[in-house]
Amino acid sequence: MYFPYFIAYMTAGFIISILVFLWALKTGQFKDQQRARFLPLYGDVESEPARTSRLNRIGAYVLFGIVCSGLLASAVFVLFVLIKSSAMNG
Repeated sequence: MYFPYFIAYMTAGFIISILVFLWALKTGQFKDQQRARFLPLYGDVESEPARTSRLNRIGAYVLFGIVCSGLLASAVFVLFVLIKSSAMNG
């Protein structure tokens, strides 16, 4: 059966989700909720766009690479399970 693979896959996703949530709590991502609820009510303030630093752009590229590698790992995992289950049944 291929159920243990999916249970391991779901467990890994759950653990990663918990780690990201704890990181968000630690870095203060959920602070100032009173101000956040009124942000959509304010009009657009015309100001010049913020310039991104080279470090921020590199960080964005690294994050994009991590997301792409995670999607690729998920696709490889699903293909592995499907091939393994068809070999067991066939």
